Amino acid sequence: MQRNTSQYLMPAEKKSVKNVSYDLYPAFPLAQDKINLGYDGLADVIAKEKVILLDGYIGVDWEEVSTSLKDRLRAKGLSVQVLNIQDCLKNEGEIEKMTAPFLKDSHSIFGYKTTLSLTDFFDKDKLAGVCRDNNFDLTLIYGTGAAQAQIKGMLVYFDLPKNEIQYRMRAGSVTNFGATTAKAPKQIYKQFYFVDWVVLNKEKKRLLPEISIVVDQQRPLNPTWTTGIALRQSLSKMAKSYFRVRPWFEPGVWGGQWIKERFTDLNPDVPNYAWSFEMIVPENGIVFESNGRLLEVSFDMLMFQESENVLGKAAKRFQDEFPIRFDFLDTFDGGNLSVQCHPKPDYIKKEFGENFTQDETYYIMDAGENAEVYLGFQEDIDPQEFRHALEHSFKSKEVLDVEKYVQKLPAKKHDLFLIPNGTVHCSGINNMVLEISATPYIFTFKMYDWQRLDLDGQPRPLNIEHAFNNLNFERKGANVRETLVSKPHIESSGKDWKKVHLPTHQEHFYDIYRYEFDTEIEIDTNGQCHILMLVEGTSINLVPDNKCAPQMFRYAETFAVPAAAKSYRLVNNGDTTAKVIVSFVKDEAC
Repeated sequence: MQRNTSQYLMPAEKKSVKNVSYDLYPAFPLAQDKINLGYDGLADVIAKEKVILLDGYIGVDWEEVSTSLKDRLRAKGLSVQVLNIQDCLKNEGEIEKMTAPFLKDSHSIFGYKTTLSLTDFFDKDKLAGVCRDNNFDLTLIYGTGAAQAQIKGMLVYFDLPKNEIQYRMRAGSVTNFGATTAKAPKQIYKQFYFVDWVVLNKEKKRLLPEISIVVDQQRPLNPTWTTGIALRQSLSKMAKSYFRVRPWFEPGVWGGQWIKERFTDLNPDVPNYAWSFEMIVPENGIVFESNGRLLEVSFDMLMFQESENVLGKAAKRFQDEFPIRFDFLDTFDGGNLSVQCHPKPDYIKKEFGENFTQDETYYIMDAGENAEVYLGFQEDIDPQEFRHALEHSFKSKEVLDVEKYVQKLPAKKHDLFLIPNGTVHCSGINNMVLEISATPYIFTFKMYDWQRLDLDGQPRPLNIEHAFNNLNFERKGANVRETLVSKPHIESSGKDWKKVHLPTHQEHFYDIYRYEFDTEIEIDTNGQCHILMLVEGTSINLVPDNKCAPQMFRYAETFAVPAAAKSYRLVNNGDTTAKVIVSFVKDEAC
């Protein structure tokens, strides 16, 4: 199956990371000999069954899966009945009509989170007709939704990371569930986000306790797999100790060179790296390792099984949704981000079906000379004049004098800029931004994009109407420096450590601290999940308080300590002071 990306495919086996500056494939340990490789061993296991349900996520190469297993089983002398569950789907026209209300305007990148379930995509009469032919030794029922068949069997679930789904989508290898023809990539992604992923995540959660074998199908003809029992046991251990998701990286029209120069195992043959998806639950996977072999499943699986252990006090409010995200925005020797804002809480719920909004902060990991951040309006802002100027610039393609309307503040290393919903903002050139934010991540209402085309040569969509339904014009003038620039203060300290509070805005449901220490420090979770990053120093060891082996994390690597871990130690491995950012949900937000 084709994939359209410059990024390397995750290897099936882990290479040494002793001398790397940043681990691209962080993995949580499984017990010895728990991860298997290839279709041969998988065929050996399922050959003992009578009915096998080969279910899985959108994007899986079902032709490869069904053919590989069918051929191996027949080579063993077994007769095999092969049934494609896709034959039981409603026709494409019915599915299009059913999903259309959640996709809204075809010209927009926004839709509404669907209320549909997987059963809605299938014809009940066709499903009722799926049955085992006893003249065959075994029956393979394969395809996304195979467990919808009204016949019991061994459940083998094939998972695929979201980045690989998108790489396959861009190559034209994958389209939406129930569709036979591909739309433009942005429209396919829109339907993934608002329909397919919602529906299939519900089904994945339902199936998780029943999975006998889970398969990572991202490497063509070379899958890795383990038992459902091993997976569920490891998710349980992870939820009481620590986890780091597998990050992934994307170039962009404004992208810079900071990531490219420092994360040396990334493919250098790209113009830039604009984003790193460090920890964004809907997009990232978690990787397991056994005897050097790697297997990846979606981050959602951890939340589906272990949300209470992971989130602690915040589980009641957020349930399966992980509330905080970390990502990088790199503009070093790049360009400005688009001038933008994010929706109000009631707006994102009413218009898009999200449970909470995209409140953000910019933590400045690094800053070049004359680095700046656009934040808040000028004191004399006239909303109607600003809107007219934006619309004129869009139609005429004339350059907009942004600073006439939007303030520009100097940015230096370790500054924290606060961007609650409705705030006009963007990062300027020569910033390495650690974006600490609420998890929703696609609801960026762009108002002006410096008259640039995207990397594919197409105009970047603007959302002026959405923006003006949400902009807060009271965030202007001196009020911006007073309320939207965090004012750090030392909350407590000891001989060689400090706990520094970086207060967030009252609308942010999460808080941010920075621990600065020369040797080590002990931290209580206080019933909340902690998301951490070493923002200055070389490396630290995390020592969970639960007999789990210490785990090393390098500069700029994101990791989390679940609420159920209760407490943990951080040990500085370097010769200079370590500085670690910690973010968690405020108790009053639970």
